[in-house]
Amino acid sequence: MGDLEVRPATTEDVSAIVGLLADDPLGVQRETPDDLTPYLTALNRLAADPNQHLVVAVREGHVVGTLQLTIVPGLSRRGATRSIIEGVRVHADERGSGLGTQLIEWAIDASRREHCHLVQLTSDVTRTDARRFYQRLGFTPSHVGFKLEL
Repeated sequence: MGDLEVRPATTEDVSAIVGLLADDPLGVQRETPDDLTPYLTALNRLAADPNQHLVVAVREGHVVGTLQLTIVPGLSRRGATRSIIEGVRVHADERGSGLGTQLIEWAIDASRREHCHLVQLTSDVTRTDARRFYQRLGFTPSHVGFKLEL
């Protein structure tokens, strides 16, 4: 990955991560970068769970990308373990640089190390560029996702 480091997120990274999450048309509506309290609480919960991997991509000391990888043991598919990729974000200055591909490749490699048989992710239907990106990396749009706000 050259000058890029992918490492577990720390409390010092939370502000930058939230900035990345808020830097798009959907994120700006649901993220609150001015109040980091709920994000720090969430980071503590993630850090306490060995099946959660919140990582940042750092270049020259700056957080330029992030994603969350969740490992999900299961009974279906003959007891297969799967992983779920969520919250993939790349800094605006880095888009088109290959960083997104490097982050997804990191997640796939980590999933292999965790003995996962399947990697899955969802992407909002309005994110047409992201959907093309994931398909170029070999992901297939095989399911329809549903959400219920609580």
